[in-house]
Amino acid sequence: MAQKSLLSRPLDLVYFSFFLMHTLATIIMDLQAIYPAHLIPAFMKEITNYYLSTYNDPLIGGVMGYFGKTDKFIWFETFVWMEAFFQLPIFLLGMRGLWKGSQSIYVLLLIYAASSVTTTMPCLAVILSTPITSAETLAAKVVSVTAEQRANLLMSYVPFLIVPLLMAIDMGFRVLKLIRIGVAAEVAAKKK
Repeated sequence: MAQKSLLSRPLDLVYFSFFLMHTLATIIMDLQAIYPAHLIPAFMKEITNYYLSTYNDPLIGGVMGYFGKTDKFIWFETFVWMEAFFQLPIFLLGMRGLWKGSQSIYVLLLIYAASSVTTTMPCLAVILSTPITSAETLAAKVVSVTAEQRANLLMSYVPFLIVPLLMAIDMGFRVLKLIRIGVAAEVAAKKK
């Protein structure tokens, strides 16, 4: 049986595109928090500086020391390390498996998706609980965001909840289908 093209598998195409975009964002921006500073190219620093000056992201800004050491979320730094050593390899393996139409990648994608949904929730909670910029927050030098910055941050973070949530549900059903096929084959083999 011939392999179906990635273009004929819409959800797989969405996941592939998500992994491709996420790979680039991870390498170019997110992992700057753990790269040795002297190895970060100027263009990558410029991208991050633009992002932080425009959106005032309390998470990325905190982990990169943009707001000083007091606003660093240590739990978020562990998420960055997980992104480097768990998620990034899965993005690459996931793209390869999805490109090839391999069913053997389903379990790994289910694990990734469940983990990603779990780690995105506290990030959204921080964005939603970050104070709105006011004269008081500015005077107290409290990390804050404008209403527009919060909306933009939510628009950039929410897809990292929605796509993995969809993927977790989809991969859960795909794995369940494979299990049912395997169980049926085992039952049929025992009847022979």
